[in-house]
Amino acid sequence: MRLGVNIDHIAVLKAARRVNDPDVLQAVWLAAQGGADQITIHLREDRRHIDDYDAERIIQNSPLPVNMECAIDEAIVAQVCALAPRRVTLVPEKREEVTTEGGLALEPNRDRIAQAIERLKAAEIAVSLFIEPDEATIALSGELGADMVEFHTGHYANCFAMLEGGLDRTPYAIEALKKPRAELEEMIEHALEQLKSATLYAREHHLAVAAGHGLNYHNVRPVAAIDLIEELNIGQSIVARSVFVGFKAAVEQMGALIR
Repeated sequence: MRLGVNIDHIAVLKAARRVNDPDVLQAVWLAAQGGADQITIHLREDRRHIDDYDAERIIQNSPLPVNMECAIDEAIVAQVCALAPRRVTLVPEKREEVTTEGGLALEPNRDRIAQAIERLKAAEIAVSLFIEPDEATIALSGELGADMVEFHTGHYANCFAMLEGGLDRTPYAIEALKKPRAELEEMIEHALEQLKSATLYAREHHLAVAAGHGLNYHNVRPVAAIDLIEELNIGQSIVARSVFVGFKAAVEQMGALIR
C-alpha cells in the first residue's frame, strides 16, 4: 500500500497571507522523511492553493514521484504536460466548491477526456481518472486509455463521520444525521463492499487502483485493508494533525495505519 500525501492544504496556509510561509517544498522533504511514497498536488484553474511557481519547484525538486491533479481544461492540460509530473489524475472541478465533491463524469465529457489523455500520454505522463466506484465508469475509463483509476471515497467517509458524530455540514451529511445508527452502519458496509467489488472489476480491466477523499486517521483502516487497492491519497487530515504533532510525525502515523 503506497501513501500519497496531498500537500494542497500547506499551500492554503501560504495563500492565506500571500507569503512564502510555510514553504511547500519543505513539506515535500518532510513527507519523504516520514515515509510517504508520493506527493499529490492539485493545480486548480483558480490557483486557490498550489500555484504555478510551487508546482514547478515541487516537480523539479521532489525526491518522490509527483501525482498532479487537474481539470480537463485544455489550457491546464497543456501546462501540466510542460511541467511533466510522473502522473496526472484528471478530476472534476468547480470554482464554488470547497473540495472535490464527486467523481469525474466521463460520458458527458468523453471527447474532452479522450483528448486530454491522448495529449498527456504523448508527453509520456501516466494518467489516472478520479471516478465513482461503479462498473460502467470503470469500463469507460479503460476504453478511454487510462492507466489507473482513483475511487472517490467521499460517500464512505461521510457515512463514517455521521456515525462518529462528525461535524460535516454538506447537504448529504445533514440528511445523514437524521438516519438511525444501524442504517448508517449498513451504509458504511455497503460503501466498503462497493469499493471492494469495483477494485476487483478495475483490476480485471487491467487498471491500477487508488482511492482517496475524506480519508483520515479514524476511517482509513477498512479501506486500506481492501485487497488490490495499491495507493491512498490523503491530505487534509494529515495537515490538520501536523499542527499538533509535526508534519513528519503525522505522515509516519498515517503510514503506520495503512500498512
